[in-house]
Amino acid sequence: MSYTALYRKFRPDNFADVKGQDHIVTTLTNQINANRIGHAYLFCGTRGTGKTTVAKILAKAVNCEHPVNGSPCNECEMCKAIQAGTSMNVIEIDAASNNGVDNIREIREEVTYRPTEGKYKVYIIDEVHMLSTGAFNALLKTLEEPPSYVIFILATTEAHKIPITILSRCQRYDFHRISIDTIAARLSELLKVEGVEAEEKAIRYVAKAGDGSMRDALSLLDQCIAFYLGQTLTYDKVLDVLGAVDTEVFSKLLRKVLAGDVTSAIRILEDLIVGGRELSQFVGDFTWYMRNLLLVKTSDNPEEAIDVSSENLKLLKEESEMTDSDTLMRYIRIFSDLSNQIRFATQKRVLVEIALIKLCRPAMETNLDSVLDRIRVLEQKIDEHPVQQVIVQSTGVGEGSAEQPKPAEQPPQKAAPEDLQKIVAGWKMIVGQTTAAFKQALLQSVPKYNGETGEPILYVEFQTPLGRLYPDDSEAKKELQSIIEQKLGKSIELHMLVAEDHQQTNLSQITVDQAIRDNIHMDVVIEED
Repeated sequence: MSYTALYRKFRPDNFADVKGQDHIVTTLTNQINANRIGHAYLFCGTRGTGKTTVAKILAKAVNCEHPVNGSPCNECEMCKAIQAGTSMNVIEIDAASNNGVDNIREIREEVTYRPTEGKYKVYIIDEVHMLSTGAFNALLKTLEEPPSYVIFILATTEAHKIPITILSRCQRYDFHRISIDTIAARLSELLKVEGVEAEEKAIRYVAKAGDGSMRDALSLLDQCIAFYLGQTLTYDKVLDVLGAVDTEVFSKLLRKVLAGDVTSAIRILEDLIVGGRELSQFVGDFTWYMRNLLLVKTSDNPEEAIDVSSENLKLLKEESEMTDSDTLMRYIRIFSDLSNQIRFATQKRVLVEIALIKLCRPAMETNLDSVLDRIRVLEQKIDEHPVQQVIVQSTGVGEGSAEQPKPAEQPPQKAAPEDLQKIVAGWKMIVGQTTAAFKQALLQSVPKYNGETGEPILYVEFQTPLGRLYPDDSEAKKELQSIIEQKLGKSIELHMLVAEDHQQTNLSQITVDQAIRDNIHMDVVIEED
């Protein structure tokens, strides 16, 4: 006899064996017991969560001669016929290959005939979202008012593609992703039946790799058993088969990234590639590892938030003290983008190496979170190598003096134009309307003008490193000019500078006359600290 895959061999044949979908099982069994069976059902949910299985069990239950608590007995002739796939009462249709109007017309003609045996004729239409628009329209009337002996069960993984006219005619049931604990418990049961010994850690990793799908988990387990046939299934063996990476490697890699050690990080990646690890799997698992680290960093009860052993949790708590939440979110963002790119990439290794270099070298990026990471690195270096402050007392200016005294700032020769005074009077309100990162830079800036010429030109002088991003940013300049124009009623010339870089000594701060402050037509927002 040919071999049967585990997910087919151990497919549930009654409602009691269905795992992780108690809310659906309870509702359906109550309907059967109370004889309140609907005429159309829609089963939605991700792959491998039990949609088709529950549909087949429901088809048996409604036709069973001796149901037990709403479940089929699996002993009567009707149950056996449906189980064997020989019953004329249960018709399974794959909408992916039968998606035309003609296929639906055949169904409309068939429903006029009563079942030859049993109570109900059950149509199970799998992947129903693949039906064409014409096919959906042809199904509408039959779905709304079918004969009393017909039940439609529609199954789909993409409920958003189904027309609302179909949704409104069905009882909708959403199948949840199955928890790791539930999958692991089911796998343990099946391994005992199969006579295979396995480590608890190995079982839980397979359950986690299933990603909420019982079928995926069973397929992966089947693969692992076949590779190490007759041997005890250990955690390391599961990692070898699935091309996965041990958590300890992630910990080692993260520490190298935090230290900015590009060479060591690339060397760890090289070892993984030589060991035959799958890079797509590595990217996903490392992202998940950093997600767990972020939850440990931010959660009050990390034991409840993540599913790891006590040893790994201790290691995660230790590493969470080495970094901050903003840095971790930047790492996760980079690797999340990488996971989308690597699927169809031919040079996967190059993409992963670039991502690791980005983690180690935040200066390569110009967004806000990378700037914050650069600040973190600088603070770390200062802590490791404190800068000694040297005070030089100048006794006079002459040959060999260490430092020339800085000339005192000269008072402006001309007062600031009235328009610039109005802008400064409402500056906080203007800044408050800009976007997030730009707003942070503007809050640490000083509006100035040319005190020598008195020209109506606004100079925005940034005082922090974050401001270096904006002097050449035309979009940011347009944004600020637009807000000022709306409030002032006219456009003005605007220049953005960084205090440390420019050499214009003629710039002066703008003071607002009391008369302008009393008669200003802009809404001035007073912020209290």
